[in-house]
Formats: sequence, C-alpha cells, structure tokens
Amino acid sequence: MTEHTLVPVEAIAATILSLRGQRVILDSDLARLYGVETRRLNEQVKRNARRFPADFMFQLTPEEYHQVLRSQIATLKIGRGQHRKYMPYAFTEHGALMAANVLNSDQAEVVSVYVVRAFIQQRAMLAGHAELALKLERIERRLMTSVALLQEHDDALTVHESQIEALIEAINEIRTPSDPPRRPIGFRVEGDAG
Repeated sequence: MTEHTLVPVEAIAATILSLRGQRVILDSDLARLYGVETRRLNEQVKRNARRFPADFMFQLTPEEYHQVLRSQIATLKIGRGQHRKYMPYAFTEHGALMAANVLNSDQAEVVSVYVVRAFIQQRAMLAGHAELALKLERIERRLMTSVALLQEHDDALTVHESQIEALIEAINEIRTPSDPPRRPIGFRVEGDAG
C-alpha cells in the first residue's frame, strides 16, 4: 500500500462519532479502513476479548444505533440495504489501535497511524471549542454586570439594554453548534449548472 492510496485523515475524522461522552469509530468504518470485513474484525476482537476493556470498546444499544443512523446517515455506510444481526461495536482511539494489532495485517498497521492522527485532530478541535466557550462565558458575565449597572441609570438602560441583549443572543447562538451542512444526494451530470 502506498502513501497515495491511504484515506486522508479528514475522511477518517468524518467517521468519528461522539457516544457516551467519548469519541469513537464504529466497527464497520474501522473494518473498511483496515481492509477487512466487519465480521472478521469482530471475530478477532472476540478472540482477544481481554485486550478490549470497556474503555477501549463497547456495544451500542438499539437506541444509540438508531440515533447514529438518524444523525450520521450522510457519512456512515451502515443501514443502507444492510441489516445487522447484532448491534455495532464502537472503538475508542485505544480500541482502534488495539484492533489493528489483533488483525495483524499490513494495511491495518499502516492505516492505524492515520486513525490515531484523526482522533488527535478531533481532540485539538474540541479543545479549541472549549477555549472559545470559556471566552464567550467571560464576555457574557461582563455584559450581565453591565446590564446590572445600567439598571441603576434608567435613562441609558433602554438604549444599551437592547444592544446587550443582542450580544448575549449572538453569544448563545455561537455556543450552540449548528448541524453540519449536508451535501446534496445524487450525482451531477457534466454540463449541469450548480
């Protein structure tokens, strides 16, 4: 396998989900990346169960599985014409690395480095969001203090109150992540506009 045939870190990062407060990748996505069938990956995991404690891997509940299908249908390959007999497994960063070790294949060994890099990239992005949220919280506290001070001076209150409320509303909108933009489904014929 050459460097050019590897899946980019960004594409791997798109398969990483947040479940139970952890960043995970589903067994079907991991198997595809490692170049094996999902069934084979899960067989190897079961044969080496002692290497996969609860903080490395867990099985989704039916509710979690349906939640993932609803929210991530654009990026996941599960559920499209496939019916799973068992709920999928979710692997944390350490579990994904351990899975590569138990598979003992060249592709899994090489791709596992990129999987770990994708988890690291996601962690860095989340840390940036946490820092932004902290800064926004500080600004909101200052604004609320300003509102309290302005309430003491009624004449200036009406002008500044609406401005401050608009700022607080904007801060709350930034804090609430919006749904990622969805790409149109289908294909584009050459010569189509748009």
